[in-house]
Amino acid sequence: MDNKSSVEKKIAKLIYIVASLLIIFSFIFIIGYCINSYGTKKQSNLLNEISIYENTNDIENTNVNNNLEEPTTEPIVETKTERMIQVDKLKEENSDIVGWIEIENTNISYPVLQASDNNFYMNRNYKKEKSISGSIFLDKAYDFNIPSSNLLIYGHNMDNGTMFHNLLKYKDKSFYDTHPTIRFTTPGEDVYYDIIAAFRSKVYYKDEKNVFRYYYFVNAENEDEYNNFVANSKNASLYDTGKSASYGEQLMTLSTCAYHVTDGRFVVVAKKGEKYK
Repeated sequence: MDNKSSVEKKIAKLIYIVASLLIIFSFIFIIGYCINSYGTKKQSNLLNEISIYENTNDIENTNVNNNLEEPTTEPIVETKTERMIQVDKLKEENSDIVGWIEIENTNISYPVLQASDNNFYMNRNYKKEKSISGSIFLDKAYDFNIPSSNLLIYGHNMDNGTMFHNLLKYKDKSFYDTHPTIRFTTPGEDVYYDIIAAFRSKVYYKDEKNVFRYYYFVNAENEDEYNNFVANSKNASLYDTGKSASYGEQLMTLSTCAYHVTDGRFVVVAKKGEKYK
């Protein structure tokens, strides 16, 4: 009986230790998740912080200038929107920031970064700090000097609703009907992109034939390649948006993970539309 009692005590002690460790690890995970979620939301609030700072400076500078000289009567021509100026400010903090993407009335409102490889910002924020959420980033192959045909932009599908999670809402046409555009701002322009297709896809094996590898398309070598990409996107789309694109029009493709199949992806394709006013 004593041996049996001793064994039972050891088992009970082991169970207690394992349970305690599980509780500790769970607590650490929850804290880490909350910190990371806060950091991701702070990325989204960057523009608001810059706007508040700039507005304060504008007031102070106006007061100083009024003390020095009479205001000019000549009209001031605005060459940049407020957001373009804000993106310029962000680039001072990290030159990898190439723009800002926003889909109005969603959680998608983030800086867009570009590195020399597509892995760097998979798990780093705009400050280059380690982050589970990573950043929204532009494919390394895109060349602003050409410019390339397709802004291929990636973002994680986070369970807490941040980053590109809201892209999956485009599976329903009713959501598209109320969110038909994407705003993209760089230091050089502030424009809307009109969505032409939304579809489910996946990362295909090399030996799979006759499949649409949308993630290889950044710069069209010719008109046929461009038109094939547009046609494949429209054919794969879950619904008809009534819009398409013609050779030479700038495209944008947003890509995030989806779980309908192994290595699934959800994709939204758009073309450049009107300037922000």
